[in-house]
Amino acid sequence: MTGEFGKFIEKKRKAMNKTLRGFAAELEIAPAYMSDIEKGHRYPPDKDKLEKMAELLNLNEKEKNDMFDLAAGEKENSISPDLPEYIMGTKKARVALRMARDTGATDATWQKVIDMLEQEQNGD
Repeated sequence: MTGEFGKFIEKKRKAMNKTLRGFAAELEIAPAYMSDIEKGHRYPPDKDKLEKMAELLNLNEKEKNDMFDLAAGEKENSISPDLPEYIMGTKKARVALRMARDTGATDATWQKVIDMLEQEQNGD
C-alpha cells in the first residue's frame, strides 16, 4: 500500500473541517477503520463507500476520478472501482485495451484517443 489514498481523503476531509469521527459516522463506518484508511494501514472501502466519500467531500468529477485511481493504487493489479463494469460490459473496450497493451500504446497515442472522444462528446 502506498498510503496516497488515505492522505488524499484526510486532506479533503480536513479542508471541509470535518472531524475523523464525524466523517466516519456520515459514512457509517467505525472511526478506527477510517483512521486506519487515512494512515494507509487498511485498503480503501468498496465502490459504494467511495461514492459516498466523494459526495460528502463535494469532490468534482476530476477529484472523484483521482480518488478512484488512488484507491486502485493501494492494491497490486487493481483497477479503479468505477471502471470494471464498463470494461467487462463493453467488448470493444476490452479489445482496444488489449490491442493498446500488445502494441505498446504510448501516452501520445492515448492522447489522440482522448482527443477523439472529447470531439465526439462535444458534438464536433
